[in-house]
Formats: sequence, C-alpha cells, structure tokens
Amino acid sequence: MKKIIFLLVCTIGFAGMAQTNTDLQKHYEAFYKQMRLQGDVDGVINAMTHLNVITPSVERRDTLAFIYANDGQHLQALNTIGIEKIATDSDLAVQVKAISLKALNQPKRALEQFEVLYARTPTAYLAYELADLKIQTGDNDGAASNIEYGITNAKDDMKYAFYERQQPYEVPLKAAFVHLKALVQYNKDKDNLDAAIALIDEALAIDPNFNLASLSKQALEARKNPPAAAEKKD
Repeated sequence: MKKIIFLLVCTIGFAGMAQTNTDLQKHYEAFYKQMRLQGDVDGVINAMTHLNVITPSVERRDTLAFIYANDGQHLQALNTIGIEKIATDSDLAVQVKAISLKALNQPKRALEQFEVLYARTPTAYLAYELADLKIQTGDNDGAASNIEYGITNAKDDMKYAFYERQQPYEVPLKAAFVHLKALVQYNKDKDNLDAAIALIDEALAIDPNFNLASLSKQALEARKNPPAAAEKKD
C-alpha cells in the first residue's frame, strides 16, 4: 500500500513539474518576444538564459552566445559556448568564437575559428580577417595569399569599419586590403620603406580619409627620415 502511495505521489509530482516547465517556457517565450520588441538586450539575455535552462538546445545556446557577442560581452559569450574548435559547430557558433576571441586579443585561437568559416564559405571579408590575424601572428606569406584573394574579390560597395579613432569610420574594403599589403611588404623587407609607402599611397588614393593608413604612412616616413639628433650642448 505504501509503495502504491509513493508511486502515486511521484507520478503527480512529475506531472506537476512538467506542467510547471511548460508554463515557464510559455512565460519566457512571451517575455523574450516583449524584450526584443522593446530593444532590451539584458531582458533578451535573461529570457534566453531561462529558456535554455528549462529546455536546453544547441540552437538556444548558440543564439544566447551570439546575443552576448553582439552586445560586446565577449567573455560571457565564450563562457556560454566555449573556445574549442569543434567540427560539428554551427556557422553561428564558429562566428561567435572567432569574433569574441579576436576581441579578447587571442589572435591564434581566433585564427583557427576564422579558418573554419573561410573553409566553409570563403568571402572577401573573411579573407581580410584572416590576413589581419596572420600578420599579427607572423605568417606574412599566408596573409599575402588572403590579401590577393581579397583584392580580387572585393566589390566597390564593400566597406570595412575601423575603430582607432573616437568616432568609428568605414573605408572601401579594397583600400583596407592594400593597407594590409603594405604592412606585409614592410614586414618582409624593412629596408625597402619606399615600397611599403607606395602601397599605402595606393590605399589613400582609394580613400584619402583612411585614417589608419595615414598613421601607418607617418610612422614609415618617420623611420625613413628620422629627426636629426639634437646637438650636444658644450
């Protein structure tokens, strides 16, 4: 008799839990929609986190990580999704890992993820990311290959954003590639500053307001024509 009562209580308990989870899921799905409507990122993250706890799925986890990354919360994104290179990862998951690792100044790990994306669907934008990261990690030959692909495939309406100024700005993607080409030229032959400066001039001809290219040119010209040493006072 006691066993029957125990089983009956357990059955009722599990049924109640299932009902509660269903109600909670409906609540947070409605909450998620409302937070999206209001543009409340913290609310969207809250709702998606609860939904992923109630009914976990790879899709929900990836979406939550993307929301974190898109909001600049890159550490939280990686804590949600991990940093490992996993062959079965969705494109969204690989993208989140790539951009978050790059933002957290982990170029080698970011490069792994961008390589996966590029192998799946090569684009000029991904080629730029690869070239930039390869320059940072010392692979100038690999960067040169990505740069040539990018220059060939960059369309006139493609832009790339830069953030070294207080106010972000965009330049034609082709100009950005030519600037990277100048950096590779300098890294390969530091004695031939004129060749690197000529490439930067080419990038500036495409967009005279390319601030980062202007800064690079100033740095190279300063190396080429160092200021005369101050005369020693008697």
